Amino acid sequence: MASLHLTNIKKRYDETEVLHDVNLEIGDGEFVVFVGPSGCGKSTLMRMIAGLEDISAGDLLIDGTRVNDVPPAKRGIAMVFQSYALYPHMTLYDNMAFGLKLAGHSKAEIEVAVRQAAKTLHIDHLLDRKPKQLSGGQRQRVAIGRAITRKPKVFLFDEPLSNLDAALRVKMRLEFARLHDELKTTMIYVTHDQIEAMTLADKIVVMSAGNVEQVGTPNELYHFPVNRFVAGFIGSPKMNFLRGELAAADDEGALVRFATGATQRVAVDASRAQIGDAVTVGIRPEHLRLASQDGSSCIDAITTAMESLGDSAFLYSEAAMAPDGLIARVDPLTRQARGETLTLSASPSHCHLFDDDDAAFPRMHSWAHGKVAPGASAELTPG
Repeated sequence: MASLHLTNIKKRYDETEVLHDVNLEIGDGEFVVFVGPSGCGKSTLMRMIAGLEDISAGDLLIDGTRVNDVPPAKRGIAMVFQSYALYPHMTLYDNMAFGLKLAGHSKAEIEVAVRQAAKTLHIDHLLDRKPKQLSGGQRQRVAIGRAITRKPKVFLFDEPLSNLDAALRVKMRLEFARLHDELKTTMIYVTHDQIEAMTLADKIVVMSAGNVEQVGTPNELYHFPVNRFVAGFIGSPKMNFLRGELAAADDEGALVRFATGATQRVAVDASRAQIGDAVTVGIRPEHLRLASQDGSSCIDAITTAMESLGDSAFLYSEAAMAPDGLIARVDPLTRQARGETLTLSASPSHCHLFDDDDAAFPRMHSWAHGKVAPGASAELTPG
């Protein structure tokens, strides 16, 4: 295992800077996932850790040793790419043994390493086959096994499941989780799929346009995003955003008024805000409920579509204060016709609030801050 420290890491191509002052600490044995949209710099950052890309500025330390100028082969790192990169004319055994042969290991050492890795990955019965005889999931296991045989201090996985179908991706996610539990090795995993990030990671690094937006556990990012980007990226379907302005604000909550005259209470510390400030309310689909009656704290909307998933359904609608529309997770037996008016509501404790610069106001849950219990409304003092 190994710890990694990235301090003020930058990457430039000529005059264009694509990574900006990245600072990260990755502990021994952690499973860390880099996640973000395409082009955000996550794969570039991983390749810099591997030594496949030069570091333009900053320091990369592995177990306390600066490795900026250390060749990839001497960093104690093994990388598994999106493509399996297997030799088609070799058996699985030879594919997994090839790197060890080049490194000069004895036949006995290679035999033990390959057999042990194959057993860990449940492919020990396939070692005499060639890649063309395997499924996509089996080929990916071989690529991982080739990395395991080297006994690296750090594993790097660059979108390893993107070539697999949906069902196999789910199965392989479980395999990665099991593998990390067994090997207890530091792992860094790159994906654009936030579901993979949420289900696999001890810690998630959310990236956007070359910047690290937030680092935290899956629950921290889901329940306490630091800005609107993280709030909208983590979660599927994405968070709903409603534009309004502050009608009241203090350290125990905020009252947001929308252009329609409807209002929404939000359990946040809004003491830094001013009445009249432009703000955005964030509500996740599972917290947006169908209301039984109209009221000042309810949102009127027009149904645009229903998406049934069997155990639940997603109701899509349009509302004046939500430019991107609204999505609510509802009972699967709910019936709403396209064009039909509906009324939605949300508990103050389940709402997020973002200022005009997209920064989040601190949320107040009883289990997090001991101030406002879920479902309770806050008495607000204008000012």
